[in-house]
Amino acid sequence: MAYQIKDYMTKDVITLDYDATVTEAAKLMAVDKNYEGCVIILKKGQPLGIVTERDIISKVLAKELDPSKTRVSEIMSTPLLTIDPDDDLLKASELMQKHNVHKLVVTRNEIIYGIITAKGIAQRCGEYVDRSIRDIIRWTAPLGI
Repeated sequence: MAYQIKDYMTKDVITLDYDATVTEAAKLMAVDKNYEGCVIILKKGQPLGIVTERDIISKVLAKELDPSKTRVSEIMSTPLLTIDPDDDLLKASELMQKHNVHKLVVTRNEIIYGIITAKGIAQRCGEYVDRSIRDIIRWTAPLGI
């Protein structure tokens, strides 16, 4: 049985137009109750990139740039790394490891369905292991193993 992204992702994501400022992004991050530490950047309604807390710290604050004048398009990570909602957690973790990222935007046909994070996977790891064990037992029980 596959452990699909759609069963583990956060469905609520923050989006912002690529012309917005870093200050606007930070304010949105600060008030979001389902905060995942990032903002998805859109251009003409299509997902284009991502800005994370780390981007704000390393690309704006550490360089003493003015966040009210710096555009999110200047600091966003692009191209956006995405995964399909029907893909499995193993593929997500492999993509995260390969690209050294902690977040993947869940999309299909450029429609955003949510976000899957390494933190989210880790928090639900126990559930994942329990479910895997139950599946193994169910698969092997008819064999008398």
